[in-house]
Amino acid sequence: MPIAELARGADVPVQFLEQLFANLRRAGLLRSQRGVKGGYSFARPADQITVLEIVELLDGPLGQGASGVFADAADAARSVLASSTVADVFESEARAAGTPMYHI
Repeated sequence: MPIAELARGADVPVQFLEQLFANLRRAGLLRSQRGVKGGYSFARPADQITVLEIVELLDGPLGQGASGVFADAADAARSVLASSTVADVFESEARAAGTPMYHI
């Protein structure tokens, strides 16, 4: 998908997405293709990429240095994000938008 199209749909600046996607590409989560038919795609199937993996690549380890109740909260958040995949997020967003989901 071209990054400009994704930025328009998410109502975020293209430059912001370009920075995020560059980090994800360098980490090996995304592939990029230049040209008219260019854009980004996942380097692995979406059901094999966890939300935690993306969050920690972009923001660093979740809950690092936390203690007490905040460490417990970070552990709970890590557990939820580790059990959620990019495919899960796509399906949830599609259901919320009322968009039919086609699987091939």
